[in-house]
Parts: sequence; C-alpha cells; structure tokens
Amino acid sequence: MSTKNEQEKVRGWLTGRLPGDWFEGETELSIDRDEILIVGRIPAPKQDKDVSAAERSAAEAGRIKQFREDTREHRIEIARELEHAARRKVAWGVTCGETTTVFTSLSAPVMTRLRQPERQVLDTLVDAGVARSRSDALGWCVKLVAQHSETWLADLREAMTKVEDVRRAGPDSTPDKAAKPEKTDKAEKPGKSK
Repeated sequence: MSTKNEQEKVRGWLTGRLPGDWFEGETELSIDRDEILIVGRIPAPKQDKDVSAAERSAAEAGRIKQFREDTREHRIEIARELEHAARRKVAWGVTCGETTTVFTSLSAPVMTRLRQPERQVLDTLVDAGVARSRSDALGWCVKLVAQHSETWLADLREAMTKVEDVRRAGPDSTPDKAAKPEKTDKAEKPGKSK
C-alpha cells in the first residue's frame, strides 16, 4: 500500500518523464511496498465494426507486441531511473482496446502458515488441475477474493489513506517543532525552598 503523497510524486515524475506520444490519457498507476506498475492505453488498430472477437483480440495483441518492442530500450531507461528514485521495482503494462497485458511484473514470495483445512483447499485446487502448485493455488485464491471483495478492499484502502492524512497532520508534523511550551511552576516539594 502506498500513500497518496507517494502516488502523486510518482505520477508527477512520470508525467514529466514519459514521452507524450506513448499513451492516450493518464497512465494507470499501482504502487505497493515492492513494485510500481505503470499501465498506459495505446490506440487500438483500426478495424471494421463487424470483425470477429478473435480477430479484434489478435489485432490488439499484435499492436501491444509492436509497442513493447518499439519502446523496450526507452522503457528500461525510465524504469532504472524510477527504481533508483523510488527504491522499488518498476513493471510496465499496456491496454489496447479491451486487451491489457503486463510485460514484466515482480513475483514476490510471501510466507504464510496454513493449518490442514487451508492446505486441503490448496491441494484440492492442485489435484483438480486448477493450479500447478500450492503457490499457484494460493495466488488463485487471492485473485478470487480480490474480485469478490473489490468494494470492501477499496473502502479499506480509502480508510487507510485517511489515517495517513491524520498522521501527517499530527503534532509531530508541525513546522513549529522548535517552539516548546512554557514551563509552569511545579508545586514546591516539602523540605525544599526556592
């Protein structure tokens, strides 16, 4: 989860750094602890309205592949600069028509301890051929939960952003940190005089 401030800094940096002719509109930006994912929209190939879904999908995939090859060196250069500045890996993706492809993305290991009932769920998914391994099965479960609880997760992220705003506005963040409150006279201790 990134803060709103981090998102704004990265978005501003990309606005200044990305070539103006690469993407249509604003890029979609997703940031977590490990990675920055940049997804831009490119123009879809011009086709007749009555083409099949398969033909349209193949044309979009071809356009995405062409964009990927044409921009590879420049994207690598931009990613290295941003990785150095943000101390996170950078991944790229493109949306063309109704097709979205992420070129490279970090796969971060996440350790977890599961009791037997949870392991049995993963093993069932593996045995049924839904996933190749327990790791794939767990990733599949996370995607499924994300799809079915999208609104709840969005509300949670919004609440976390508000908490971050309150923290930033807290007493430790004031520019007047050097100004200390005046000391008041304490009650005189017995047996001591001023």
